[in-house]
This record gives sequence, C-alpha cells and structure tokens, in this order.
Amino acid sequence: MIASAEKEKLNNSESDVELEDSGRNLPAISTEAGENRALLIFNPIAGDNRAMRILPSVIKHMTDRGYICTTLTTTGPGTATEYVVKLGGEVGIIVCSGGDGTVNEVINGMMQLPADKRPRFAYIPAGSTNDFANTLGIPKKAEEAISVLTDGECVPIDVGCFNGRYYAYVSAFGAFTDIAYTTSQDAKNIWGPLAYFVKSVGKLKDIRPIRARFIINGEEIEDTFILCAISNSKIIAGVIKLKQSWVNMSDGLFEIMLIKYPSNAIETGKIVNALSTGELKSCEFIRMFRADEIDVTILEDEPISWSLDGECEKDVRHAVIKNVHGALNVMVSAKA
Repeated sequence: MIASAEKEKLNNSESDVELEDSGRNLPAISTEAGENRALLIFNPIAGDNRAMRILPSVIKHMTDRGYICTTLTTTGPGTATEYVVKLGGEVGIIVCSGGDGTVNEVINGMMQLPADKRPRFAYIPAGSTNDFANTLGIPKKAEEAISVLTDGECVPIDVGCFNGRYYAYVSAFGAFTDIAYTTSQDAKNIWGPLAYFVKSVGKLKDIRPIRARFIINGEEIEDTFILCAISNSKIIAGVIKLKQSWVNMSDGLFEIMLIKYPSNAIETGKIVNALSTGELKSCEFIRMFRADEIDVTILEDEPISWSLDGECEKDVRHAVIKNVHGALNVMVSAKA
C-alpha cells in the first residue's frame, strides 16, 4: 500500500476519486491542474531518513506560500515514477527529496508527460552522493534548499535518454562505477578523492577491461576501456570532478570521458593523477568529447551493466544515448 503523509483531503474542494494502478490507489489531486498545487515525493530511507526529518518544514514552507500539497513517500523501486505519471500533469511543481536514484525515477516519470504538461521540478538532496544537486548548486543546508523551492530561479536543463530510458546527469560503465555508487559519502569524505580512487583501483589484476566501439561526432573509436562516463554534471560519483567551464547543463551537449585500460603501474599513476587534479585533457589515456548523441557497441562476449544516475541497467550490448535539450525546468539557487 502506498504511504502518504496525508490520506485525507488537503482541502474541502479536493476530489475523493482515486486513481488505480497495479492494485495501488493514488489520491486524485484535482480535476484541474493548478500552479498552486504541489506534488511532494520523498524517499523515507534516503540519507539516514534525512528526507523524512525535513518533510514537515517543506510542507509548512509550501503551504505558507499558498500551495496545496499532496505528499507521497516511495515504497520501493518504480513508485516515484508511478506517482509522477499519474499525478504530475495536475500540479505546478514537483518537489523530490531523496538520493540520485529517486531523482532518476522522478525524471523518468516527468519525461513520460507531454512537454506542455511537465511542471517545474525542485530537489532537496538527501542521499549519499547527490551529484545532481551539487552540479545545480542546490544548497546542502536544509533550510536553504527549502527556500529554493519557491524563491530560486527556474532554469531549463537537458536530460539524457539511454535506449529510451531517461537519466538526469550520467550514464557510465567500468571498473569504478559500482564502487562509487555503493560507497557512502561519509566514506568518500574520510578517504578523500585521491585516496578513495586509489582504494577503488586496487591492483591492475582487479580491473576488468571492457572492449567497446564508440561513434562520437562521426568519429569511430574502438579500444579497451576501464571507464566510460557520458554526463551532464560537474561531479561524477562524488569523486571525479570536471572543470566548471566545461559543463553547461542546458547547452544540448554531453561531456564524454573515456579512460583507456592501463598496461602497467606507471600508466595507472598517470590516470590517477589526472583524475585527482582535474587535468583530464592532459592525460594521454583519457579522451574527452562533447556531443549530443553517442552510439556504443560492447565488443565483449557478454553484455555489461551500465549505471544511470547510480541505478543499474543490466545486459546492455548496444546503446544509443541522446541529449534531450531543455527537457525540464528546474528550480536552482539564484546564486548558482
């Protein structure tokens, strides 16, 4: 049964009609869409329950500013997408709090709505990595992030489409993606970017090389790689940082990073140094591109898994990744 912060009507004029999907009941918001209506979607277990601790403050902030709020908590994989598909077209803004995985689900739901029915999107980070929020410049302090919901600036951003599945900021495969997204931010903070990365790399024998062919801007690149990241973000996995001047979340282009497989410890050291200093373009084992569409074919005997905003996409042999330019309008800090 879907959990809701408010099972009863939030307003006497609200409809009692319920929407049904796969045996679940969702409260109908209204027969008419309205700018003063907000759909709040919170992940109750993200970030050591941080989302639920700030929920009362979010509701108060929104209602004090005239919004009628419908509040739902996620109960498992896919529920955030379901909420948005059923209810998102009836509100003026969707507020999400959780980790990058929760954002991924909400954005997938929003992209299933007609473009003229997509509401504004606002995010309060509550997960362990929060690359999306960091790139958007959303404040880490809860009270500051909450103020952005109504007092921030609304800007368009691009969205990635991976074989028909949407993502917010990064699709990636390689030796470090699993470790990066399954390790807590506290552990990353303790180790520091360089030490954490060295810990992730370990010994050369632990790195699984992946042979792949890319078509980028008409150029065909075939080689053996340890990491591929196709991103629209200044930070990847909470560890790898791109220079701010490289990244524009609304320019219609991805930043693509391909790291070749190193054959010895010296080559590995050059890669580690480039990633830790941010001087990626100076390393001969790292290739950087910008493009709006990428075609990838995996040349291994078995298909591989990709990470989309930290969520696993299994059994991929071939992928076409497209940039959907200006697909969403997102609330960001006016100082971002």
